Amino acid sequence: MRVISGRLGGRTFSSPGNDRTHPMSDKIRGALFNALGNIEGLRVLDAFAGSGAISYEAISRGALYAIALDTDASAVTTIRKNIEQLAIGDKISVYKANAVSWTEASSPRQLFDVVICDPPYNNVQLPLLRAISLSTIMGGILVVSLPPSSQPDFDADFDLLQEKAYGDARLYFYRRVAC
Repeated sequence: MRVISGRLGGRTFSSPGNDRTHPMSDKIRGALFNALGNIEGLRVLDAFAGSGAISYEAISRGALYAIALDTDASAVTTIRKNIEQLAIGDKISVYKANAVSWTEASSPRQLFDVVICDPPYNNVQLPLLRAISLSTIMGGILVVSLPPSSQPDFDADFDLLQEKAYGDARLYFYRRVAC
């Protein structure tokens, strides 16, 4: 796997190599970041980090920092090794944690400009995604990657900015409705 663009563009990193994660393809990751536009100086939460690819791409493209969360010990170990190899330990923190329990424990101390949820497609956990969307950590854009057979239910709380289909994945871009 590789970082697509930015200051780390072309650098390679490892994936956990188990069935508990599904690394986002370069094509979809590139489309996600192109749709987000300039993320320089933004705070990013990678809620289902897997390989950490989203976090590395965010830092490479100028994000202020990223937090990578995953419940799989192998994924967390791989992310830590990748962070060291890419020499970005001052920009990314990784936690072995469930995204909902971590966000509840962190609120209101942490506020993120971009929250990206790319859960394992064999266990999408729509209620978990809903709980993340309702947490107080959301300060900007919520991006959700799901298989075409799943549909997030955030309509009352979020404006759908755009939806993009890429074969076996759909990206949904939301902004929280102002209260």
